[in-house]
Formats: sequence, C-alpha cells, structure tokens
Amino acid sequence: MATLDDIAQELGVSKATVSKALNGAKDVSKKMQQAVVEKAVELGYSRMNYNTAAPRIAIFVINMDYLKSDDFGYDIIVGFRKAAEPAGFVVEVIPLTPQMQLDYRYDEYMMRENYIGALFLGMCLLDPWLKEFQTCKTPTILYDNHISCNPKVTDIGVDNVESIELAIQYLRSQGHSKIGYLGNALEAYVYLQRYQAFKKVMTDLGLTADDSVMGYSYHVNACLSQHLPRLLENGCTAIICSHDMLAHSAMFYCNELGLRVPEDISIMGHDDIPLCRYTTPPLTSIRQDRPALGKSAFYALSCQLNGVPLSTHLLHPELILRSSCGPAPKEPKKPSTRNPYSYL
Repeated sequence: MATLDDIAQELGVSKATVSKALNGAKDVSKKMQQAVVEKAVELGYSRMNYNTAAPRIAIFVINMDYLKSDDFGYDIIVGFRKAAEPAGFVVEVIPLTPQMQLDYRYDEYMMRENYIGALFLGMCLLDPWLKEFQTCKTPTILYDNHISCNPKVTDIGVDNVESIELAIQYLRSQGHSKIGYLGNALEAYVYLQRYQAFKKVMTDLGLTADDSVMGYSYHVNACLSQHLPRLLENGCTAIICSHDMLAHSAMFYCNELGLRVPEDISIMGHDDIPLCRYTTPPLTSIRQDRPALGKSAFYALSCQLNGVPLSTHLLHPELILRSSCGPAPKEPKKPSTRNPYSYL
C-alpha cells in the first residue's frame, strides 16, 4: 500500500509538501495539490494510512428521497450510521448531482475531501461516476447496482431474482397463471434485474413472458396508460409492479376501469414502503429490510477497508401479504374503455 513517502519520491518533493497538499494547505499551489492528488490516486494511497481518530465515510444520494422518516433512503442511512458511528467512523450524507460527477473525478474527489470510502444510493446506469467505478481505487459500496471485475467495489441489496420468485410462486398458489409485469425504464440496474428475473422465472415455469404481459416506461402515468390496458385485455389476472408507487397507481387505474382489487385483479408491489399499509386496499409487497441494508453496507465497506474484496452481498427479501392480492377469478374481467387519465 502506497505511503506519503512513496508519493513524495515519485514527485520529487518532500513528505511534508505531500501531506500539506492532501490537506489543502494554502501555501501549496493548486497545481501541486492537483499533482499530489492524481499521484496518490494512481499509487492507490489510502487515507486509512493516517492514524486518524475519526476516519470519514461519505454516503452519496441521488434519485432517492431520504430526509423524512417515511422516505425510502432514510432507514438505510440510519442503519448504516448505527453500525458505523459506534465503530469510530464519521458519516456524512452528500446530495449527489450529475454536474458534480462531471466536475470531479471520483477518486480525486474522495482524496481531496478526506473520505476513506463511500456508499452510493440511487445511482442509475447513466450516471457519469458509474463508469469510473470500473477502475476506481476507493473502497465503494453500491446499493442496487453492480460493477464487475473491480475488487474495490461491492454491491449490496436484496436478491431480486428471489423476490420475483416469491411473488410469482405466491400468485400461482392463488390460481393465477396469466401474470403481468409493469416496471420502470431499464436505465436503473435494479429495474433491469427485476424485469429480467420476471422473464426468466415465468419462462422456466412454462408461463407467458412476452410483450403481451409485460411493459415498462420511465414515468408512472406513461407506464399505466401505455401498457396496463394491454395486459388486462390479454387476460392478466395478477400484475407484479417493479415498485410500490407504481402498484399504488395501478390499483387506482384498475378501479377507474371498473375492476375490483383483488376480486378481479391482484396487484403486488416491491419494496414495502410505509404507504403500503394505508392504500385501499392495503398493498401486498416484497419487503426490503432497509435498516439491515444499511448495516450490511457498512459491514461490506469494513471488508473492503480490511483488504477483503467482497463482490456482492445480498439480503433475502420477504413477502408481506396484505389485501391487494387474492385468488384468481374464474373468468378474467374485461376493463371498461374509459381512460382514467382522460381528464388530465
């Protein structure tokens, strides 16, 4: 592992200059600071080399709500803090923007800001830093994303294949054989995983898994208006949605089309956000234990910081049964021709 002396020798400067440059000292030029940071990244220098009393960890959040107790990211962050802070780490939450990713290289940002590692929540496949993770040297944990062939990056989450299997197996036990799927656009790794898992599990079971029973779109309203009528016309008696807000909207849409949930159509979500308990009817969903996800993220980062190159760390999902799913109807009920969004 590289040291301050190694960086100093490479650049032909003193160890003191390297130390001051890494700490942003005003008597070291910006040009020298940049050279030191770049060389530190190149050599794989780690801030853990410092015997600091409170090493700093960053949690970067993008495309995810996290400030309120019922926000999806809130419990993940709380779980991470509960594991990290008693162990002597300082945890800082940083709202991440696309522009920030364009303005700074990831490893250099982490070196400049004196972070020893990071957890990322909400990254999508189009985010600029995601490409840098393929070669980054900073210990990094990704929630619901995957980078292969870089021992410095670990992905954590729930097993999405298992979650879709749980959903399909339960619906089949209720007599459903024509099961549909509605999802977000596939730019997010997690939604791509769930989409692919649905196709694989359904195909393995000898059930229909093509465009007649599947659809995805970036916006919820577009997904429902473009795809849900087709799934219903093609005889689906149950629909699995890639996330709970989509499932909640699907229940409203079906009701406006004259279909009762769950008597005529069963609807299931994913993630089990707090809203699920209060929808009409209460929404069946696949639970991600968010505090446990936060704890597992810290444990994965601890492995990285101690030289254990963990690739993937997945938790088991849990099926939470409520009133939005029931036995398959004897005959699929056709929806009315009214467009629920015609008044918009």
